[in-house]
Amino acid sequence: MNSLPGKTARRRPLWDIPTRVFHWAVVCLLPLSWWSAEQQRFEVHQWLGYTLLVLVLSRILWGIVGSRHSRFADFLVGPAEVKRYLQGGGARSRGHNPLGGWSVMLLLTLLLAQAVSGLFNSDDILFSGPLYYWVNSDVQSAMGVIHEVVFNILLALVSLHICVVCFYQLHRREKLIQAMIAGSASGKEGLAPVVSKWRLVPIVLLVSCGLWLLIAQAPGPVYLGF
Repeated sequence: MNSLPGKTARRRPLWDIPTRVFHWAVVCLLPLSWWSAEQQRFEVHQWLGYTLLVLVLSRILWGIVGSRHSRFADFLVGPAEVKRYLQGGGARSRGHNPLGGWSVMLLLTLLLAQAVSGLFNSDDILFSGPLYYWVNSDVQSAMGVIHEVVFNILLALVSLHICVVCFYQLHRREKLIQAMIAGSASGKEGLAPVVSKWRLVPIVLLVSCGLWLLIAQAPGPVYLGF
């Protein structure tokens, strides 16, 4: 049956709500984390780190059980597929092309490393991460280096990501930003219905409770009396 005049078929979202919330939350959390560290607002910095860690771990799990185009299986491909794309072949996924898919995994890995290393970090004066006293001095030093180096890599990769998005948005006229805001846009529609956003709730609760239990078990500083 033909649709009624003046009505169009409803688009299937390319990006579901949890994926979009994660994306824009990271956009906000990274500069806030940098600001809080620069201003020595370490308690704020700590809670931002917790939030980032819960988000990243939840996004990783969502990449397994989430909607079709949010799943890693939809956009992660092998070297042969990447080579074919670089030689002018099309992308298999409607979401990320082969390079974009692996850049997502790199960003997630770096964000995870940044958040985890922060748990073991210290400014050596007023503030120590919740797991700082759980490891020896060598690990403490290594985590401090990782926390600083990974942040600089993240800055470079995020800058590259912004440039690539601007290229596709302005030069190729692909509505990437609109799709990440609204879920879909012209030329950026999904191929399958999205799963219920409520599926994410137990994932976030599980990750949050796991982090809380881990931190609750961590030892504090040892004070020696004389």
